[in-house]
Amino acid sequence: MKPNRIGGFTLIELMIAVVIVGILAAVALPSYREYIKKGARAAAQTELLQMAAVQEKIYLNSNAYTPNVTTAYNGTSTGGLGITSGTTTNSKYTITLTTATAPSQTYTLTATPVAGTTQAGDGNITISENGQRCWYVSGAAACTAW
Repeated sequence: MKPNRIGGFTLIELMIAVVIVGILAAVALPSYREYIKKGARAAAQTELLQMAAVQEKIYLNSNAYTPNVTTAYNGTSTGGLGITSGTTTNSKYTITLTTATAPSQTYTLTATPVAGTTQAGDGNITISENGQRCWYVSGAAACTAW
């Protein structure tokens, strides 16, 4: 007669499976976080490009750029870009606008990471009226083109 054996995993086999899953998670999690950061950065860059296009429309209408981000858009330099929250749509970057004295012939749009989000410490992203696009990686003084 054969002895009755109950099939299943031994403790050693279970521990090996747990270790393998742990190693896979340790490798995948940092890659996933970096992917999320890059995606949010790309979204902010897209929004800056859209705002720069609105600035050019305003310039065509009134021969000056608007100095306002949060004021409602009216098509002239007395209005704004219409970004009521002052942040990107995913709220991971704060949008600021720097212009020269009125009438504004230059501008720089800047997206600054919001503290406490996944983007914190990722560096500022800028675009200016001459089309210069910069990413100041982790607060560096040198411009990295994007």
